[in-house]
Amino acid sequence: MKEIKRRKTRIVKVGDVKIGGNNPISVQSMTNTDTRNIKATVRQIKELEKAGCEIIRVGLPDMESAKVIRKIKKQISIPLVADIHFDWKIAIEAINQGVDKIRINPGNIGGSAASPRERKERVKAIVEKAGKKKIPIRIGVNSGSLEKDLLKKYKDKVTAEALVESAMRSVRFLERFNFYDIIVALKSTDVLTTVRAHEILAKKGDWPFHLGITESGMARTGIVKSSIGIGSLLLKGIGDTIRVSLSGPPLEEVKVGWEILKDLGLREKGLTIISCPTCARTKIPVAEIAQYLEGFSDLVKKPIEIAIMGCIVNGLGEARHTDLAFVGMENKKAAFFKKGKFVKNIGPKEIKPFLKKILYQR
Repeated sequence: MKEIKRRKTRIVKVGDVKIGGNNPISVQSMTNTDTRNIKATVRQIKELEKAGCEIIRVGLPDMESAKVIRKIKKQISIPLVADIHFDWKIAIEAINQGVDKIRINPGNIGGSAASPRERKERVKAIVEKAGKKKIPIRIGVNSGSLEKDLLKKYKDKVTAEALVESAMRSVRFLERFNFYDIIVALKSTDVLTTVRAHEILAKKGDWPFHLGITESGMARTGIVKSSIGIGSLLLKGIGDTIRVSLSGPPLEEVKVGWEILKDLGLREKGLTIISCPTCARTKIPVAEIAQYLEGFSDLVKKPIEIAIMGCIVNGLGEARHTDLAFVGMENKKAAFFKKGKFVKNIGPKEIKPFLKKILYQR
């Protein structure tokens, strides 16, 4: 596989995770619990961390949720990001609580009743506080929260140019106060708009990018949209941290995020399962075995590639270049290969116990 040449960016530190430069592209997610429910939130974060989440974000809809940040941080091991909209005082409280990064949309800080001057003063207060505490800021520009004057300028259409102009306005405002620990996210529900916006902004500066397709939907549509959008940008060398957004439990977001990075050769982690689509030649229950293997995805940390192939047509070829391979043979037996070398034939009832034994040893 040809190595992807990544865009050069500045490095921004989020807790102990470095974003940008030549640092590994990190996988993020966001909790969907009530942040005020400390026990439930910590439980979900630990579950996500086990699956490979490296940075976690929590929503702070009110001051009460901001005031529990310190208690949550004490019980988790990965950096915590506070997601704030409208109320600038919540951002100040989150920083005081020791959050590792804050995410704001400068266009809506202060609420709809605030004047442009009031918004500037409130963003300034956040920036000054973050600067003193050395807390980075993610500027999150979404298609659903563009400034009114930009929507008017672009005739109520969310274009790539509109997203970029919004981001540049915010970046320049923060940099005016000598604040440079900035990460930028340009997210649209439209894949092509998101990709184009990042391509334009990538030529204007060296800020690290947080990639994602916002409000991408349920598993099927969300995974397709995210894989195309995030994947195409990463192939261009654009992107420094990713979050797959899906409607539902966030655990799947982390797993999909890792699969995208693994398939592009950008990160290595745990199981990579290769399985054929099956046909009339299939001799073993491929889908059943592959699904069983997926249950071990959180258990296996070291990179390992396992092929489950229904017959010898492509099975022997896959067996040559994977760590382990099971190839369907006559009498419903599976030929087991290790590093391309045949080891033995395994009966149909022995395949799952044999796999379990192997994986628990790793």
